[in-house]
Amino acid sequence: MTRMPQRASRSPAAPMPAPAMGRINWAGLWVLCGRETLRFLKIGQQTIAGPMVTTLLFLAVFALALGGTFREVGGRPFLEFLAPGLIVMSVMQNAFANSSSSLLSAKMTGNIVDLLMPPLAPGELLTGFLVGGLARGLCVGLAVSMAMWIFVPIRLHDAAVLGYYVVSAALLMSLLGVLTGVWAAKAYEEAQLLGAARVAGSTEGERYARIPEAAELDISDAAAYLHVTSNNTICGTQWRDLPDAGEVPLVVDASSDIFSRPLAFDRLGLVYAGAQKNLGPAGVTLVIVRDDLIRRAPPRAAVPTMLRYAAYADQGSRPNTPPVFAIYMVGLVVRWLLAAGGLEALARRNERKAAIVYEAIDRSGFYRGTAEPGSRSLMNVTFRLPDAELERRFVATAKEAGLAGLKGHRSVGGIRASLYNALPEAAAGALAAFMSEFERTHG
Repeated sequence: MTRMPQRASRSPAAPMPAPAMGRINWAGLWVLCGRETLRFLKIGQQTIAGPMVTTLLFLAVFALALGGTFREVGGRPFLEFLAPGLIVMSVMQNAFANSSSSLLSAKMTGNIVDLLMPPLAPGELLTGFLVGGLARGLCVGLAVSMAMWIFVPIRLHDAAVLGYYVVSAALLMSLLGVLTGVWAAKAYEEAQLLGAARVAGSTEGERYARIPEAAELDISDAAAYLHVTSNNTICGTQWRDLPDAGEVPLVVDASSDIFSRPLAFDRLGLVYAGAQKNLGPAGVTLVIVRDDLIRRAPPRAAVPTMLRYAAYADQGSRPNTPPVFAIYMVGLVVRWLLAAGGLEALARRNERKAAIVYEAIDRSGFYRGTAEPGSRSLMNVTFRLPDAELERRFVATAKEAGLAGLKGHRSVGGIRASLYNALPEAAAGALAAFMSEFERTHG
């Protein structure tokens, strides 16, 4: 989950300047260090109490298996010899775990933020993760030491030497953890389950051939939010400009066009998107939400914990085991989006791809687009042929030519060409050429 600051003004904010070389972003560094520390403290039962119990179990197992009560090592009772090693092991293990487990998710969300604003400098990011790993390692080490003191008399001979080695080991394992992380209308129906919902605008009577005009929207000032789906994959329509809901929070389902173009964040309260179209494999959802809206939720009794955005925000988007592979793939895709030039460059490329296919439709009397020109989608181009038999033949012949996935959605039929971010411009050109040839031989 990625947070947006609370909207303070209706006017668009000026772009944030890039960090100057040689200058430390102390505010950003402080926030990152605090976030990494609070992240494990908020789930202390898992990150501190769990390792403490595990280490005590190690102590018990070694004692029982090796006769630790009676053996001596170097003139010391076996348990006194073993305990410091287990304490340091817990420090190193948890320092490593904190940075490595958080970095994979942080890489993905950090790259997403890079699309919207400049990031912290690499050194500042590294410092923040190291501080978080060090803090967790030391907290676990202290908890384990206090628990072991009940069973084993631990003697402290030189606090300075102990502190040096413990901190050094924690920082080293935290750094290794960083390196490991581096490598390593349904919404309406659902809304009715939780409260009253009303349709503010619809073109259902026109078979959803266009997006409602602003004047057609009936937005109540008392509404909790206005929900729109930015791109209709079935009918091939798209909001080119998101509606202005005034003071009513605007919630957008951008699952099928997320990061295909810049987003008007000055109008958004919350945007959510399944990853399977433009971001990665199914199984992970991106949510960008304004800070003040996170807490605006019904009482816990009305909404289960796993459906509350606050639960995710408070626990670093990981209230339970996350889909690591899916998140990793999203991180790779977002990195590719950045390398491709960001949202502005992607928007221009998507406009060029769509224009190629729409031109092939418009210059022909053989093909008929289903969406009105002002509402046409850049992601999903939908059109019909003179009859259903020709459409079946079009799909089959196109597949033989290497152009797959052109069959329209089962609820409406026809033809649908999906032009998501990963599709190269050459593919749009190949489709247009195929359409011209198919019209020549079947028209």
